[in-house]
Amino acid sequence: MIRRIVCFALALLFVLSAFPAGGEVVDESTDGATEYPPAVYDFSRRKYDSYTSDTLVFTIETFNMAGTKCVLTKIWVRDPARQIRKANAPWKEKLADPKELTKLVPGAVLSTNASGYITKTYPDLPENYPGDPSDYYNTTLGSLVITDREILRRLDGVPFYGLALSEDGISMYQGADNALVLATDPCQTWAFFEVCAIQVNGTELLPGKDAPKTAKETELVQEKHARTVLARVNRNNYLMLHVPYGKSYRGLDLYQVSAFFSANFKTEWVYNLDGGYSTALIHKPQTKNARLQRLVPNVQQVADILCFTE
Repeated sequence: MIRRIVCFALALLFVLSAFPAGGEVVDESTDGATEYPPAVYDFSRRKYDSYTSDTLVFTIETFNMAGTKCVLTKIWVRDPARQIRKANAPWKEKLADPKELTKLVPGAVLSTNASGYITKTYPDLPENYPGDPSDYYNTTLGSLVITDREILRRLDGVPFYGLALSEDGISMYQGADNALVLATDPCQTWAFFEVCAIQVNGTELLPGKDAPKTAKETELVQEKHARTVLARVNRNNYLMLHVPYGKSYRGLDLYQVSAFFSANFKTEWVYNLDGGYSTALIHKPQTKNARLQRLVPNVQQVADILCFTE
């Protein structure tokens, strides 16, 4: 009898050891990368729309914060490296027509504005760039530009600030050497300003509220604006916060954004995408023959777009 109990216990221990802690699921189809299930959050507001398939799940919720309209999108994507795409819009055109987006990324189901003016047509610094060429690394042009694994720009010796997509999902970089980013075999990159990182593992990275700030820091961090914010929960789960532009909206500063995520979510990082007047959210309702719709329409040109597909 004792021998049977011991054998049963050993068998049970073997079965349990086959599953990682925390309920994570290992999917061999993703080259051994951990596949996390759709996250469940305590924060829940009025549902505007939702979409569910075997590879992509998202829910769009609307709410008010500090007198400002906000849109929160909760996203689960099974295979980030395949399903998250970067589109290059025509130079200085708005992300306004869903039909054009469908042409740029066939199968796009959810899309938002991302970084600024860098396309295959304009891979170099524009002639009308309104600054000194020596500070181009501190603009949305960035030091490393990759679209669908094609390297459009690599400026060695210039630090990379932004996001990069690899098999491990979207990762955030703050002043990294290009070689470090390239070592992850990224298929897409989105470059941003130096002060766009809001949080890492719950720790705020913004300049202190009372600390002296440059004019650019004041504009990006302290002033209230329309916003597009992306947060990573884990490899498969992401959050997008949109603060639409409107004459009656006050907008949010990044301290308010940071406090919102700290109070409601546990994230690996929170990042301020290129927002303001270019803030945009386009999604596809889950109804038969549905077309892409603009929930947060932008009023300013956008070049790089971040899309989710099935």
